[in-house]
Amino acid sequence: MRVLYFAHIKELINRTEDNFTFSNELSVKEFRKHLNETYPFLQGEKFQIAVNEEVVSDEELVNNGDVIALIPPVSGG
Repeated sequence: MRVLYFAHIKELINRTEDNFTFSNELSVKEFRKHLNETYPFLQGEKFQIAVNEEVVSDEELVNNGDVIALIPPVSGG
């Protein structure tokens, strides 16, 4: 799966994207766990996850062919 990073998440990871392959589908919650294990400094960071351009809940399933985006909170005025 292709994982895209934006805003301060991109700065923390120091990259714009990753590619991960899993042996089976997993929930967004399980994917978050994988991210926290891969990048421990993400623990405690707040961000939404979009799958194929749609924001999803932690119960949704993701597959290797999906495009995942980590979207941190946006402030503005």
